[in-house]
Amino acid sequence: MLHINIICVGKIKENYLKDAITEYAKRLSKYCKLQIIEVADEQIPDNLSNRLAENVKEIEGKRILAQIKNSYVIALDLKGKQFTSEEFSNKLENISLNSNSNISFIIGGSIGLSNEVIQYSNELICFSKMTFPHQLIRVFLLEQIYRAFKISNHETYHK
Repeated sequence: MLHINIICVGKIKENYLKDAITEYAKRLSKYCKLQIIEVADEQIPDNLSNRLAENVKEIEGKRILAQIKNSYVIALDLKGKQFTSEEFSNKLENISLNSNSNISFIIGGSIGLSNEVIQYSNELICFSKMTFPHQLIRVFLLEQIYRAFKISNHETYHK
């Protein structure tokens, strides 16, 4: 069975997002072993300089990298490739068949990912050129992983 890890910075505080995450985790249990790993986020001051931002990303990045174990790593990043749902489904299927039975998705904090995490990743994907809260992207990612399994198993799911 495919193992999917979602390594993300910060905790979900809003109950409506927690409920959505719980629902998709339950749905995904039929298709994969899912683990959501939350690493601590750093406090971000109001007067954030470029240097301090890089420092914050480096600290969070080290926490992320410490959680990756023998995985194909896909980081969510604005510079990443965009996929249709069908392409994403094919991508997951190909990784699981040809590369690895462990896939780790990385969701950075509110100011993004460190260069070290970007370089460590096997692939970068982008959900949209728009900016979304990183907590909400977790729900988007889970929904798209669920949709990918439905597509690859030729099961119906709303379009």
